[in-house]
Amino acid sequence: MRKFVRFVDRLSDACAVAASAMLVAATLIVCYMVVYRWLGNSTWWEIELATYLIVGAVLVGSPFCLKTRGHIGVDLFSHLLGPRGRRILARVLALLGLAVCLYLAWEGLQLTLEAMHKNERSGSLWNPPRWPFFALMPVGLGLTALQYVAELFRTESGPEAGAPVSGQGA
Repeated sequence: MRKFVRFVDRLSDACAVAASAMLVAATLIVCYMVVYRWLGNSTWWEIELATYLIVGAVLVGSPFCLKTRGHIGVDLFSHLLGPRGRRILARVLALLGLAVCLYLAWEGLQLTLEAMHKNERSGSLWNPPRWPFFALMPVGLGLTALQYVAELFRTESGPEAGAPVSGQGA
């Protein structure tokens, strides 16, 4: 199982790199748009693409956020529990997170397939197909679900339960 957890952690690291690239691209697009419009020109595709990239960065970056515990969490209750209680709470929360991610990934997949089947377009002047944007939801949340599975295996690994496998502790 340790190999599986390491693999998923590395996959989450790759997701962080992809999300970072999306944010850099969105930033460059917005800077280009501001300068281009300041020069008196008209644009029509930049805002939509930058928005898609930012939303994609959030969805694709979520497995890394889970792995590094970068999300906002309230741990007041867990501090009141002993080590065994913390492990049980971590497992319950990981199972809940896994269920939510799987459900949303499934719904996102249905949305993506429907948009692809109907050839839905954004309706803007640029008018790109919507399915690639919608596909970011099942991909990002599916990878986050996979990271939750790794977290479940990680909580079974003894005293270092809950600690990231890769990075400084590995």
